[in-house]
Amino acid sequence: MWSLVGVFFAAAFAVNAIPHFVAGVQGRAFPSPFASPPGVGMSAPPVNVLWGAANALAAWALFCPVAGFDPARTGHLIAGAAGGLVMALFLSRHFGRVMKQAGRD
Repeated sequence: MWSLVGVFFAAAFAVNAIPHFVAGVQGRAFPSPFASPPGVGMSAPPVNVLWGAANALAAWALFCPVAGFDPARTGHLIAGAAGGLVMALFLSRHFGRVMKQAGRD
């Protein structure tokens, strides 16, 4: 049971790493928890690269050492897909609103 929870959150961290890392590498400001206000204000590209890398590291730590991710186990695949999808849907709504308010849509 706990390994499925670990895989769910690992996938969520992995999905969250993508927009931060990509925006940072592209040299674009992007919302992060370190902005003012947190999660709404824009952070500098290096902050987003570091935040994306931290999320990727957390995903790896949960996938491998904690959950012992095994792609041959159907439960692990379902939990990973669910975690990734839930985070992707949340981020699409959140960042869509933030970017629209910032006039960057």
